[in-house]
Amino acid sequence: MGSNRLCQPTLLSCLLICVTVWINLSSGVFAKLHRRPNIVLVLTDDLDITMGGVSPLNKTKKLIGDAGISFTNAFVASPLCCPSRASILTGKYPHNHHVINNTLEGNCSSKAWQKSEEAQTFPALLKSFAGYQTFFAGKYLNQYGHSEAGGVEHVPPGWNYWVGLEKNSKYYNYTLSLNGKAQKHGADYSKDYLTDVLANMSLDFLQYKSNYQPFFMMVSTPAPHSPWTAAPQYQDRFNTTKAPRDPNFNVHGKDKHWLIRQAKTPMSNSSVQFLDDAFRKRWQTLLSVDDLVEKIVERLEVRGELDNTYIFFTSDNGYHTGQFSLPVDKRQLYEFDIRVPLMVRGPNIKPNQTSQMLVANVDLGPTILDIAGYSVNKTQMDGMSFLPIMEGRMNSSSWRTDILVEYEGEGRNVSDPACPLLGPGVSECFPDCVCEDSYNNTYACVRTVAPSANLQYCEFDDNEVFAEVYNVTADPYQLTNIAKTIDQEILEKMNHRLMLLQSCSGQSCRTPGVYDPRYKFDPRQMFSSHSWKLSRLRQTTK
Repeated sequence: MGSNRLCQPTLLSCLLICVTVWINLSSGVFAKLHRRPNIVLVLTDDLDITMGGVSPLNKTKKLIGDAGISFTNAFVASPLCCPSRASILTGKYPHNHHVINNTLEGNCSSKAWQKSEEAQTFPALLKSFAGYQTFFAGKYLNQYGHSEAGGVEHVPPGWNYWVGLEKNSKYYNYTLSLNGKAQKHGADYSKDYLTDVLANMSLDFLQYKSNYQPFFMMVSTPAPHSPWTAAPQYQDRFNTTKAPRDPNFNVHGKDKHWLIRQAKTPMSNSSVQFLDDAFRKRWQTLLSVDDLVEKIVERLEVRGELDNTYIFFTSDNGYHTGQFSLPVDKRQLYEFDIRVPLMVRGPNIKPNQTSQMLVANVDLGPTILDIAGYSVNKTQMDGMSFLPIMEGRMNSSSWRTDILVEYEGEGRNVSDPACPLLGPGVSECFPDCVCEDSYNNTYACVRTVAPSANLQYCEFDDNEVFAEVYNVTADPYQLTNIAKTIDQEILEKMNHRLMLLQSCSGQSCRTPGVYDPRYKFDPRQMFSSHSWKLSRLRQTTK
């Protein structure tokens, strides 16, 4: 909204003008690069796809999805904010970037992360080697701004203009780092509602940026993350909407990992009411994201830059509301938590396309670098560019067939007051003693999408190395774990493939999967005994 100018125009304009002047003077080669495409990445927080998460986003679907390509098999490397965002920025799986959870101890925006990974993120490469001017606004990593990680004075390398949210998603009463200087916001909608703040700062960047270089703009919204605070004009929307009652809603996961089996079924009336309220409020917050997308697209069009701009829209992880009687959260291996929306429009992308080819958030960096003319082979990234898919230069028989999903569970050293009977080791517990996470909710999965198979194979790091396997074509809601009935040869191949992916790096993460015709299985390469090594994920860079 035009009335919602969210910062003092003189301060913001002066900063942008100063940055622009510095950019224009810093290199004589930039004038030659202005024809390269511009790139925009809109990253939402906890937006699902399996439960209709994009349903409220009518403008976004029209302006990006219908104008380009939508991926129906887009997944995250880890279903939790900070590890997933680290994978987006680095193009690496968690076992290579070493961010394992949302805490500073888990390497989230830590000094170790800053030292080992930040200088090699794809925005840093865009700025340093591809001549892009770069802009970031919104949530970065959950511990960004922590006093032990440089505070809000720390501006990650790779950004010409930086508007970083201190710590986790909020809608009011937050602090932004404006190029390293703290800017505090209160609870006045007209000045402080974060989604609108990000929209307006993005428009200011487009207004004042240099016209002599291409730009990369990343806008990372708080929505639809908790606390699910909608803009005032949207707080009465979707009043009759409830969480979908899909076949896996409020049912017992009888053949699943113990953490899923412990969920009480049926859920209490209070839990169902809570998750329905959460579902509705999440949708309400997304209407402001829809407005943000519309504003950015319209401004690009007015400036004559839309036809030369790629716009990506996605999420850091999915979400669940009542599936397998788990009230609300992410963190689980199932489709509702690991599958995300991904829509892209841009030059050479034909409109109204849908692709079923398998992509992951580790591919975003390589794809954006490819657009900018920088090869992933020059990096240590695990992902691969899906630009050939978007441009119609790749068929399914030549594309990859599997990706890795990995997650390290978290639990408290003492019993949770909400669930004393479960003892220590659990976390994210609800009042009726349903816990969403635990230390041994640590797993790794091979997610396969191929012409002949749509399969998920997972192993847990627990005393029994519990396995879950799903034929997602026959069982899209993952009701039946077929680990004990699937062909033993397939299990052995998937086990072997999982071990290879868990130790992969760079090119070795892009080798043929089990259902790829180029795959070669040598039983002699099998490890004599397979046991998880927690150090794979817990290893940190010194």
